[in-house]
Amino acid sequence: MGGFFAVASKQDCVFDLFFGTDYHSHLGTRRGGMAVYGKDGFDRAIHNIENSPFRTKFEKEANEMKGYMGIGCISDYEPQPLLIRSHHGTYVISAVGKINNMEQLEKELFRSGHTHFMEMTTGEINATELVATLINQKESIVEGIQYAQDKIDGSLTLQLLTPKGIYLARDKMGRTPVALGKKDDAYCASFESFAYLNLGYEEYRELGPGEIVVMTPEAVITLVKPGEKMKICTFLWVYYGYPSSSYEGISVEQMRYNCGKLLARRDNVAADTVAGVPDSGTAHAVGYANESGIPFSRPFIKYTPTWPRSFMPTIQSQRNQIAKMKLIPVHDLIKGRRLLLIDDSIVRGTQLRETTEFLYRSGAREVHIRPACPPLIYGCRFLNFSRSTSDMDLITRRIIQRLEGRQNEEILQEYANPDTDKYHDMVEAIAREMNFSSLRYHRLDDMIQSVGINPDSLCTYCWNGKE
Repeated sequence: MGGFFAVASKQDCVFDLFFGTDYHSHLGTRRGGMAVYGKDGFDRAIHNIENSPFRTKFEKEANEMKGYMGIGCISDYEPQPLLIRSHHGTYVISAVGKINNMEQLEKELFRSGHTHFMEMTTGEINATELVATLINQKESIVEGIQYAQDKIDGSLTLQLLTPKGIYLARDKMGRTPVALGKKDDAYCASFESFAYLNLGYEEYRELGPGEIVVMTPEAVITLVKPGEKMKICTFLWVYYGYPSSSYEGISVEQMRYNCGKLLARRDNVAADTVAGVPDSGTAHAVGYANESGIPFSRPFIKYTPTWPRSFMPTIQSQRNQIAKMKLIPVHDLIKGRRLLLIDDSIVRGTQLRETTEFLYRSGAREVHIRPACPPLIYGCRFLNFSRSTSDMDLITRRIIQRLEGRQNEEILQEYANPDTDKYHDMVEAIAREMNFSSLRYHRLDDMIQSVGINPDSLCTYCWNGKE
């Protein structure tokens, strides 16, 4: 995923920028960056945050940088923000989203006369550099942003710092949020709406899908009006979002309580205690416990003092091992118990299977699993929700292949429908493979009801394949 924060202030902005960006550390795992503009021009820094949190890596910059406008970002993949010199002048850019047609766009740019891209250590080109190159094809920055968003298959939300102001553009379909805050001498923009509250800002408004604004210390001016259609990612509420955030006016924590409540209403399992896989499963479990009357407990604790989410390698085997090392059992709350465990989702299944085995080894009698979302059947095309390189990494797709021997859209739609025999066969097969005592997924209609906004405004592609 990735997160961002931007400030335009009549005073020095670095304190707000530093802490506002740090509040997004749960959204990225590899790189952090900050850039400011002031009387001495641009100043920028990028650091690797794989083995140390953002706040530690940028302590020096927080004390030395000076400027009245700035942008910061947390990135899953590419180093950013990037400092660009073009016919638009010098600017700094960072982006959040996913580009599915990178190779095609790269070839088109080479054919049109672009000479080179810098390669990252992975051998890939930097997606943010590609975005900047697309923007530079047009005569104005606004035209360039719109051109880039039109050309990209996927999603693109960006912030662009110039000497005159900060351009902010929400993805055309609003798949990711942009929340604005305001105080007497400054404006800010943030992926997470909670990130500016402790910095003295109050909620101002959210950008609409496709809206482009320029933010200065004096005002936020709309340059391109928002579109009418929105497809915001539902996983922001289920998993990605920090509990104290809200999107489109809907609280993340409250939505998760709603999820657990509706899960409980459709369930009749006999369990001694309800628990959530920390951290994102906890609120779902609270909602389930409150509705069902089954006591809530924490049979294992996530060790976070030196193991923040940002310390999470991109190599899957290492991620699995570290995820396992973070969970510390409370044996007195496990031994002899029938546990009902709620996780935000099941992707590959590796980590949850290991968690289940770990609970059995710790003395659990039964482990019943209740994911807070429906089965993931389609890999995300828009936000890098999972790091899967193929849809066949998903446990659902492997099970469907085993049951059917083939896969096509008609077959997948049958398995996505919770009222079909095929769906129930898939769920039973997953439960057997994962050694769960029982498995029941959240229904898509219940999950949408848990959010509480117009279903047409929610992206549900990974569950039903509908864009």
